[in-house]
Amino acid sequence: MSDHDWNAKTIEEFRANKGKVGGYFEGAPIVLLHHRGRKTGAEHVTPVMYLADESDPDTVYVFASKAGAPTNPGWYYNLRDAGAGSVEIGEEQYPVTVTEVVGADRDRIYAEQVSRFPGFGEYEVKTSGVRTIPVLALHRLRD
Repeated sequence: MSDHDWNAKTIEEFRANKGKVGGYFEGAPIVLLHHRGRKTGAEHVTPVMYLADESDPDTVYVFASKAGAPTNPGWYYNLRDAGAGSVEIGEEQYPVTVTEVVGADRDRIYAEQVSRFPGFGEYEVKTSGVRTIPVLALHRLRD
């Protein structure tokens, strides 16, 4: 199954089940990232795991792990460069601003994600010496 087919199936399941999916991601917090291609302008929707900020209900973090691949995923560049996008969490969709988290804050947030989902630690081992997995903060825009 191609990445596109897998994403389409996951998106369909997410929307049919009020933000819940099974399989590999069963029980994990999933967000659908809406972003526009930097080069093509095409609209994309990408399912990824997220970590909610414990002190700010309007902020979630996403991790450009790409399952430990040596390169960052395209959605990371699209969101980072645009500085904005939108998300679907549960049955809600809303616009967000995007900032990259760096340094000690990035390390603390990534370590928290690893403590909850150890697979992210494996991704970090795979990328060691190649790249640091980026963390993006998505901040809800309120009317």
